[in-house]
Amino acid sequence: MEGDLVKIDRWMLPLSWLYGAATTVRNWLFDIGVLKSEQYPIPVIGVGNITVGGTGKTPHVEYLIRLLSQHYKVAVLSRGYKRKTKGYLLARNDTRMQDIGDEPWQVKQKFPEVYVAVDSNRRNGIERLMHDAETRDVEVILLDDAFQHRYVKPGLNILLIDYHRMITDDELLPAGRMRESAKGRNRAQMVITTKCPSDITPMDFRVVQSALNLRPYQQLFFSTFQYGELTGLFNHRTRPLESIEAEEHVMLLTGIASPEQMLMDLRRYTRHITPVSFRDHHFFTSEDIQRIADEFKKLSPPRLIITTEKDATRLHQCPSLPEMLRQSLYILPIQVEIMRNEQDKFNEEIFGYVRKDSRNSPMAEGKN
Repeated sequence: MEGDLVKIDRWMLPLSWLYGAATTVRNWLFDIGVLKSEQYPIPVIGVGNITVGGTGKTPHVEYLIRLLSQHYKVAVLSRGYKRKTKGYLLARNDTRMQDIGDEPWQVKQKFPEVYVAVDSNRRNGIERLMHDAETRDVEVILLDDAFQHRYVKPGLNILLIDYHRMITDDELLPAGRMRESAKGRNRAQMVITTKCPSDITPMDFRVVQSALNLRPYQQLFFSTFQYGELTGLFNHRTRPLESIEAEEHVMLLTGIASPEQMLMDLRRYTRHITPVSFRDHHFFTSEDIQRIADEFKKLSPPRLIITTEKDATRLHQCPSLPEMLRQSLYILPIQVEIMRNEQDKFNEEIFGYVRKDSRNSPMAEGKN
């Protein structure tokens, strides 16, 4: 059921009202032009959300990379959350995860031909990508998690909303998890309701559509997760997800904002699931590793550990992982599927925008 994971700390609501007043004034200053939004002569696609984490930004960015990189030179620009560096940094194949953050590092490892850059100043990052000698052939820029970064105005804004935490049921920070009022959704040209159950019904689609009450210029899509084969993080063995036996014990190890959909999906294969959760982007300490090992020892064989691709980037950096965990640790790859047989429609909307906006780009002008 949509909204089934919304938890509100109602005693914090007075602080949320103050926070809401501040974000409302800020958005109003952008709307009337006191604060300036910059547009660029190149296709810029923003992928973001209104809530704090947990909507599946990285899998959706990767979907766009797979779609567009067959025809265009693509760059991904991120803030690089929790990185150990500052300023603009263009990732290379040997760049350390600590220098650019876990999500950009994951993208660069999976798509080495794509430019991946980090900069908290998105305008500076876009200018560098467009004009630096090594990246000036870029034709499309994907802005990761920049919906509230209004100093840049993407040509196409894609807003992601978690099916299990609808913005119409949530509250502003700190009582809820919303970064701004639900009215902010009006800035998006496309809205994707993410993490939908694979067995969602036509009535569920209509309920969400009615609740969001989008504007005529906005398009609504629904997406779900498709899982690949389990792949050993250290042993590199693979096994189908369907090979998990009903009596097999699984530890679901995550440091992401909302692991609940994965938990529900894995319960189709076994009822013996032990979730061990950490905060989003958590860097694992030796104490964390000991806790994980202690919990894993409690599970009866046969047993394994399943984690996400994003968490695997940080676990791989842990030298203190005991051999028992190394041999039992598997990554569960995730890809996005557009639902209701609308994948072709979604793809064509993306290509249509890029083709249209590329006419304004000096780099694409000759090709067109």
